[in-house]
This record gives sequence, C-alpha cells and structure tokens, in this order.
Amino acid sequence: MGICSLCKRIVYSFNQCIRLFALNLAALQLRKRMSINNTPKRVAFIQACWHRDIVDQLRDSFAKEFASLSDLDVDFIELPGAYEIPLHAKLLADTGNYSAIVAAGLVVDGGIYRHDFVGKAVIDNLMRAQMDTGVPVFSAVLTPHHFHAGDEHSNFFKEHFVHKGQEVAQACAQTLNSMNKLGL
Repeated sequence: MGICSLCKRIVYSFNQCIRLFALNLAALQLRKRMSINNTPKRVAFIQACWHRDIVDQLRDSFAKEFASLSDLDVDFIELPGAYEIPLHAKLLADTGNYSAIVAAGLVVDGGIYRHDFVGKAVIDNLMRAQMDTGVPVFSAVLTPHHFHAGDEHSNFFKEHFVHKGQEVAQACAQTLNSMNKLGL
C-alpha cells in the first residue's frame, strides 16, 4: 500500500470521526432541548416507615411547605426502613419522571446493629444516586446519637421533624428553581 493510499484512508477515517461526533453532538443537543421542554413535573418523597409517628411529621410538613413554594406534584412512597431508600431513589431518578427525590427517615441505635453504619450507607448512596443520575436527591434521613422511645425524645423529634420537613421543602424548591434558571 502506497503512502497516498494510506493518507486517503486516514483522511477518510478522520472524516468519519467528525461525522460521528457531529451526529452525537446533534443528538445531545436534541436531548437537552427535549429535557428542558419536557421537564418532569413531579417530585418523589420516599419515606421509611420505622418510627412512622415521627417521620410522618416530616412528610406532612414537607407537603404543606412544598405546596406553598412549587406547583410540582409529589408522589409519596413508603418503604420498610431507611436502608431501602437509596435503591428506590436511584430507580425513580432513572425513570426520568421526577425532577427531584426527597428521602426521609429516622435511623436510631436499636442495640442490635450499629446505626451509624446504616446511616452512612444510606447517605453515601443517596449522594451516589444523585451524582449518577443528575437528579437532585435531598436527605432528611436523620441519625441521632441518643434516642429512646420515651415521651421526651419522641415529642422532641416529632417537633424537630416538622422543622426538617420545612427545611427540605425549601431546599428542594430553591434547587429546582436554580436548575430551571440555568436551563438544566
């Protein structure tokens, strides 16, 4: 094979690469335009049901506050415990049907296992779900160091979860507004 023939093949391959790049760029731009025009109009709220009487305070507070800040609909999903939340957050984000995911739960030291390991696994994997999908994931999964089921702690955390519900609703609404302004 002569040098001219080799040069022609290199130029041909280079032109093919440029065409492929242009097609990929066009597809990416089309997906971006479609995603801006077809932004999901829903938020998923995933709740662990352990200590439901406390976590329900957060859910109700979130729903009330978020409704005052956004016109997005919220789907409420209940799971047995906090450990199951990250997988559901990732799967829901992957559907493309949600603008954001909110996770809520209470992980306490029950004396059987180390709650700090569970809490770390949940938080780390919520962040991973967010980073892998590009869908914001908000954590209202709390892991107090000292919790007992007595009235004093129960009442304190019920009130505390009301505030946390408001805070996560505000964070969610503000983040979605920011992303919308940036065209994301």
